[in-house]
Amino acid sequence: MRTNDARNPAFSFTRSAAALTAAAVLAGCASLSPDGGSADVQALVGANPLLAGAAAQRAPDAASQQRVEELLAQPLDAEAAVRIALLNSPRVQEAFATLQLSDADRVQAASLPNPVFAFSRLTEGSQREIDRLLSFNVVGLLALPWQARWAGQRHEAAKLQAAQSVLLLAADTRRAWVRAVAAQQSVVYLRDAKEAAEAGAELAHRMVQVGNWSALQRTREQLLLADAAAQLARAEQSAVASREQLNRLLGLSGKSAATCTLPDRLPPLPKAVPELGDVQALALRDRLDVRSAQAQNTAVAGSLGLTRATSVVNAMELGVVRNSKFDTGADSSRSTQRGFELDLPIPIFDWGQARNARAQALYLQSAARVRDVGVLAASEAREAWQGWNTAYAIARRYRDEVLPLRKQVNEEMVLRYNGMLASVWELLGETRASMLMVNAGIEAQRDFWLADTDLQLVLTGSSPGGMTALQAGALGDSATTGGH
Repeated sequence: MRTNDARNPAFSFTRSAAALTAAAVLAGCASLSPDGGSADVQALVGANPLLAGAAAQRAPDAASQQRVEELLAQPLDAEAAVRIALLNSPRVQEAFATLQLSDADRVQAASLPNPVFAFSRLTEGSQREIDRLLSFNVVGLLALPWQARWAGQRHEAAKLQAAQSVLLLAADTRRAWVRAVAAQQSVVYLRDAKEAAEAGAELAHRMVQVGNWSALQRTREQLLLADAAAQLARAEQSAVASREQLNRLLGLSGKSAATCTLPDRLPPLPKAVPELGDVQALALRDRLDVRSAQAQNTAVAGSLGLTRATSVVNAMELGVVRNSKFDTGADSSRSTQRGFELDLPIPIFDWGQARNARAQALYLQSAARVRDVGVLAASEAREAWQGWNTAYAIARRYRDEVLPLRKQVNEEMVLRYNGMLASVWELLGETRASMLMVNAGIEAQRDFWLADTDLQLVLTGSSPGGMTALQAGALGDSATTGGH
C-alpha cells in the first residue's frame, strides 16, 4: 500500500529541510561584484562605434589622470574626447555608483533574514522569571529564492541602464566636440569677413571725403560692417559656450580646460553611404533601452508573482522559547519550560487585494512601457536614417558643387579685377559672399556629423533625447520593493 507523501511527517520534514538548504546555498552564493559591474557594462558597450574601443572608468586614479594629460597634450579629436570623458567625467562615476547600489540591493535581497533574540526578566515577590526567545522569519526564508531571482533581474536591468548612460555620455561628448570645432572654424571665417567689411567701410569713408561717393553708398558699407561684427560676436559667444559644454562633459576645469586644444577643422565626409539594411530591425534588436525595458518588465513580472504568493500570509515567525523560573525564598526552587512559538497574522481585514491590484497595475504599466519604447525605437530609427541621408546629401553638395563653384567665381573676379574690368567693391563683395558660403558649408558638415552621432545612438544605445521616460519608469518600479 502506497503512503501519501503529503501526509508523511518524514517527507514534510525532508522537503522543508531541502528548501532551507537551498535558501542557505543561494544566500551563500550571493556576493558583491568586485568591480561594481563595470566589466559587464564594458561587455555591453565595448563594440559600439560611439566609443571607438574606449573603456569607461569607474573611479579616477593616478593612471587615468596621467592618460588624460597625455590626450590633452595634443589637439583633441572626437575619439580622444570620448576617451577623456569615459575616464574623467562625473557622469560615468555616477552611473557606476548607481549600478553599485543595485548590486548591493541584489546581495541584500539574497541574504538570509537575521534571527531575532528576545530576552525578558520578570520579578514577583521572591519569584523571578527569565524568558528567552529566538525567532526566525519563515516567510522571508521561504521567499528568499524568489526574491533573490527578482533582485537579480532588476540588477540586469540596472546594468543595461548603466550601459545606456555610458553611450549617452559618449554621444553627448561627440556632439559637443563637433559643435566646438565647427564654432571655432566659423569664427575664423567670420573674422575674415569682418575684416573685409572694415576695409570696405574705410575705403567708402575716404571716397566720401574726396567727393567720389555719396552718403547713401557709405551708409550701406557701414551696415555691412555692423552686420558682420554682430555675426562675429554671436559666433564667438557660440564658440565659448560650446567649448564650455565640452569641458563639462570631459570633466575638465582650471588648467586642464585652458590647455585643451581642438583641431582646426572638422573631419572630411565619408566617401560613400554605408548600407545598414533595415534600420528599424537593427534598433529593435540592438538598442539598450529596448532590452532594458524588457528586463524591467521581467523583473516586475517576478515581483507580481511574489506579491500573489504572499498576499494573504505575508509574515510568519517561528521561535524557540526557554523560560526559567527561580524562587529565592526558603525553597530555592527552579523550573524550566521549553517550547516553540508561532506568530501568524490573521487575515481578517486585509486579504491582500490592494497589494495584488497594485502589483497587477505595475505590471500592466511596465508592459505598456515596453511597447512604447519599441514604437519609439522604430520611429526614431527611421527618422534618424532619413536625417542622416539628408544631412549627408546637403554636406556633399556643398563640398562637391557649391564651394568649388564659389571658388571659381572668386578666381574669375580676381582676374576681372586685375584686368580692370571689375571694381574693388565688386571684389570685396565677392570676398564677403565667399566667406559666408564657406561658413554655410561648415554648418552643413557640422549637421552631418551630429546626424551621424544621433544615428549611431538610435541604432545601438538609446533615444537621442536621453533616458528620461525609462528612468522614471524604473523609479516607479523600485517603489514596489517596500510593498513586499
